[in-house]
Amino acid sequence: MTGPRTNSSLAEMAAKLRDHQRFAVLSHYRPDGDAIGSTLAVGLALEALGKTVHMLNEDDVPGSLAFLPGTERIKQPTTPLDVEVIVAVDCANCDRLGSKCLEMVAGANRLWINIDHHRSNEGYGDIHYIDAGSPATGQILYDFLSSQGLPLTREIGDNLYVAISTDTGSFQYDSVTAHTYEIGAALMKLGVNVSRLSQETYENFPLRRIELLRGLLNVMQITHGGRVASWALTQDLARQVGIAPEDSEGLIDTLRAIQGVIVAVYFEEMADGKIRLSLRSKDKRIDVGHLAAQFGGGGHALAAGIRMRGPLSEVQTTIFAALNEAIQTLPPAGIH
Repeated sequence: MTGPRTNSSLAEMAAKLRDHQRFAVLSHYRPDGDAIGSTLAVGLALEALGKTVHMLNEDDVPGSLAFLPGTERIKQPTTPLDVEVIVAVDCANCDRLGSKCLEMVAGANRLWINIDHHRSNEGYGDIHYIDAGSPATGQILYDFLSSQGLPLTREIGDNLYVAISTDTGSFQYDSVTAHTYEIGAALMKLGVNVSRLSQETYENFPLRRIELLRGLLNVMQITHGGRVASWALTQDLARQVGIAPEDSEGLIDTLRAIQGVIVAVYFEEMADGKIRLSLRSKDKRIDVGHLAAQFGGGGHALAAGIRMRGPLSEVQTTIFAALNEAIQTLPPAGIH
């Protein structure tokens, strides 16, 4: 199911959507705002075309995103689906769609469409449109829907806005362009209430998330001459706080915001013994996507992720050593 990394045209993708009737739309497990918003944008657009659509995810929709229109339509897979086309959005690796999802959509002669913005995308599927220069899959989908005359309702606009906002740090990251802001303006003209969506997205966290942040701050480490900030979520701390999977989303930005810090690292002990890592860089010369790829992960130059076999202490030692090698290439702090 892996092919060459040659993009299909937007017109070709639109034709495939119009020519078929039965669809499954899915994204990566442990979904974030771009994954959920993109899934719903495609799914709702297809439904507006009169298609039969199944929107799937291996995991539940995070409670923090439940306000988005249509989230009740995203289901965890339980039975095999009779579909003609599978549309995967915001997922660089086919395996990250989840074993249950893949099992439920498996079948011969099914067309796979892969739409994504991760440069590490494997190029899986029959048709792909992968734009590593786009700050969010939601931005690709806005351009796709608007340019091809596909449905673009306010509900779809709400999902696209949150998809773009959450993957750009609320329109702050280096990947944001003038076009990104133009899309934001176009969505507002469509009726998207930016104030309401921003409040729901960024100012409506459960108390346990703050308890988690307090626990993580207690174990924070500042290393590599003040250039790396990290913390680790152990299974003990997770049980103590009683967290939901989405509670840690975005907390790494607290580390990234520390003055002098170039790289932030979030380590998380998983129940299966693996360690999940999130990495953020503030300096393009420290490409965390390249670093992650060395250990089987991937992502972008300034934001990446890895899953490694534990224990935690060994993973920390390995990652800190790799970061030390990368940071040694930079001039001393304070010299530009």
